[in-house]
Amino acid sequence: MSNPIQNQYVPDVVSPPGETLLEILEDRGMSQAELAERTGRPKKTINEIIKGKAALTPETAIQLERVLGTPASFWNNREQNYRDWLARQEERKALAEYIPWMKKFPLRAMIKLDWIAEHSDPINQLEELLRYLGVASPVQWQTMLQGTQWRQSPTFAADPAAVSAWLRQGEIQSAQIQCAPYDEARFRQALQQIRGLTTQPPEVFVPQVTELCAQAGVAVIFVPEIPGTRTCGATRWLTPTKAMIMLSLRYKTDDHLWFTFFHEAAHILLHGKREVFLEDDDEVSEDVRAKEEEADRFASDFLIPPEAFRRFHPRGAHISHEDIIEFAVQLGIAPGIVVGRLQHDGQLEKANCNKLKRHLKWSGFTIN
Repeated sequence: MSNPIQNQYVPDVVSPPGETLLEILEDRGMSQAELAERTGRPKKTINEIIKGKAALTPETAIQLERVLGTPASFWNNREQNYRDWLARQEERKALAEYIPWMKKFPLRAMIKLDWIAEHSDPINQLEELLRYLGVASPVQWQTMLQGTQWRQSPTFAADPAAVSAWLRQGEIQSAQIQCAPYDEARFRQALQQIRGLTTQPPEVFVPQVTELCAQAGVAVIFVPEIPGTRTCGATRWLTPTKAMIMLSLRYKTDDHLWFTFFHEAAHILLHGKREVFLEDDDEVSEDVRAKEEEADRFASDFLIPPEAFRRFHPRGAHISHEDIIEFAVQLGIAPGIVVGRLQHDGQLEKANCNKLKRHLKWSGFTIN
């Protein structure tokens, strides 16, 4: 993720505009007292401006333009640059105490994924992190954490730095996806089409899933897991007309990926717009658990309808690869999804038929 701010030149030292003013006066042989008389400013004010103790106001800039012929814009820019530099120096001093806080984040992973740029200076690195998180200081980050609904997840509570960094990437990427206003009927139609895409490789299904959902008002984001997140997916409403689904590819097989996607889709369809969901392996509250179980049922039944699953009687006592492939073809879904369902329900050993699952991995920033 490129950041234009990191390419801006920030000088180590910026002199006050008074230094330039003094040079002009010396060059012209004009004393500070004479300048004060010509501008109508007190001698003390002129002296304090020259020493950088007093600000050079826009009114004074206009007066200097008339007396010295130097444009007022020149003086205003010099003053603004100097004050900006002073403010940044004070900010750097204040930020120094937060360097240990920065180390809570998986910076190496974030740099490797190009979420943030790498800086040799720790204060510059901290400023880069704050720009990424979209907060002015660690204090604001902590304040936002205290009010966020993501906190209902034990994973978030255990490592808020890593999880918030991962979720922030979802927000950033979602902002780049143009979505139509959310339409439930259109989203349900999209899910039917996406179900058929489960048989396709990532280079086919990723762009199509993204486009189909965007047309229904849902931004689908594929974001790699980073150390400390331990989550396979997340769902939230960004605006009243735009939802977001994040997928991490944590378990690296197609059955887990597709189950997670339809699970997250269920949260959008079945649960309120104020709800946020972060999928992990930890225990959740009873209220959240009920909604998670409802989303589980939706995903299971949508991928493999209950009646079809009840009619599935493989030849012989042993479930073969051929049985699974034939059943998957009948349903129009990937065989790996059938394997995952059979393993989950205890009808198939965890070690059996895994060759029918498509194993996925991140290559660069894409899924293979």
